[in-house]
Amino acid sequence: MSLAGKSVIVTGAGSGIGASIAERAARSGARLCVAGRREAPLKELAARLGTPVEVVAVDVAARDAGERLVAAAMDRFGRVDAVVNNAGLARFGKLEESAAEDFDAMLTVNVRAPAELIRCALPQLRAHQGAVVNVSSVGGVLSMPARSAYGASKAALNSLTRSLARELAPDVRINAVLPGPVDTPLWHEAGLTENETDALRTSLLSATPMGRFGDGDEVARLVCFLIDPEQSGWITGALMPVDGGRTA
Repeated sequence: MSLAGKSVIVTGAGSGIGASIAERAARSGARLCVAGRREAPLKELAARLGTPVEVVAVDVAARDAGERLVAAAMDRFGRVDAVVNNAGLARFGKLEESAAEDFDAMLTVNVRAPAELIRCALPQLRAHQGAVVNVSSVGGVLSMPARSAYGASKAALNSLTRSLARELAPDVRINAVLPGPVDTPLWHEAGLTENETDALRTSLLSATPMGRFGDGDEVARLVCFLIDPEQSGWITGALMPVDGGRTA
């Protein structure tokens, strides 16, 4: 796999799956524009990658986030070849206990922000026969009791992926990866108590045939495969689970 010379935007790159995607893409030769809400972890990531990296501290929920990211990549690298919409927001809980504000926030981060970044990057993606990978979740295709709003936002992202794949073909390829349970900081930001988090993790582990959680690099390898036109040039509109058999 080679991404040599490719300019790739990765959101949510400060930790977890996003950092793993940036690291894997860098090892494959990509030049990176990495985004996240906090500058410090992005700078730490950039320092260890050993490849040209543009750091943009931005909340993808901001209305101008897409324009800022594309402008930063263009200023530094002069082109955009791929976009990885990895930034995500999870708020878990039963419907009657959930706040409308949390639902709105998940729809903004998990659906609107990826659509807006794709829209802003489209001229460049079309010019370079580029690719988009949306990092979704198995929650978008499985029933998710006590996590219904999160699952609905990821189902919407899956639908966006498939529709845009047809709308933008053959110039731009758009696919999604659907991770199962992966050890990331997301677990500690989902609005659950420690006991609730432990119980959820235990139930997910028991429902995963491979008998373990995934790690970020296992997702990152599939993402980088999907943005490499030599490896996946005839794949678009795919929703690819990487989930230890969770959706089997």
